Amino acid sequence: MNTADAVAALRGRLDVQRPVAAIVLGSGLGGLARRIDGAQRVPYAEIPGFAPAHVAGHEGALIHGTLGGREVLALAGRFHVYEGHPMAQSAFPVRVMSALGAPVLVLSNAAGGVRRTFRPGQLMLIRDQLNLTALNPLVGPVVAGDVRFPDMSAPFDESLRALAREVAGAVGVPLEDGVYAGLTGPTYETPAEVRMLERMGVDATGMSTVAEVIVARAIGMRVLGITCITNPAAGLSHQPIHHDEVIEVTAKAAADFERLVEGVVRAL
Repeated sequence: MNTADAVAALRGRLDVQRPVAAIVLGSGLGGLARRIDGAQRVPYAEIPGFAPAHVAGHEGALIHGTLGGREVLALAGRFHVYEGHPMAQSAFPVRVMSALGAPVLVLSNAAGGVRRTFRPGQLMLIRDQLNLTALNPLVGPVVAGDVRFPDMSAPFDESLRALAREVAGAVGVPLEDGVYAGLTGPTYETPAEVRMLERMGVDATGMSTVAEVIVARAIGMRVLGITCITNPAAGLSHQPIHHDEVIEVTAKAAADFERLVEGVVRAL
């Protein structure tokens, strides 16, 4: 994976000037792309170092345009460790969008609710994270420009979180606050694992995000994370968990998510 090759390929196709943010759209949350004006799309398969997105709810394209009157880059979908990709590759798009000039990373994901008061469709502002994948995207030789030992005492930028809370209040979007745990998947958690997560102080759990946060902090990007709670985690209800349910719930929560992110981007 060579960041310079990916950037050169994208600059040859996109008129990128000074994007205020890079946005990663998680499962079922790709509808925000429809709000991007003048959208130009480059499929992942045509970007050096990227992998095609195969998971339902992930379009698999890098998008450039304006959102809320501000220039943005957006990833419509991810490629995940559970698909067989190295963790460093799963976070590689973050490096590329930073190299294209984006100083802020807005991450979104769909996750199971560990906190017992959460209901499907709830949006949660990520306060902190637990990387429980036993993997780290920075393992290996130091990439030029990286910090070898990044400080993770504040992985999610407090000023961005304050802005998100302000915007949520202004547009009437209910917004909780909590800790996200990233696991590798592709299995959903067992009831015993969910009880463990609950005792560890976790509020929501999913299969993405943590690697992107780590890389973003290593290269100096400010990070905002937003989770859409799609279901109670295993053992907290009597219903089995299905990916189709994840897509259905995020589609219903999409309007709140889109208003929140657009408001944050407009205020950057």
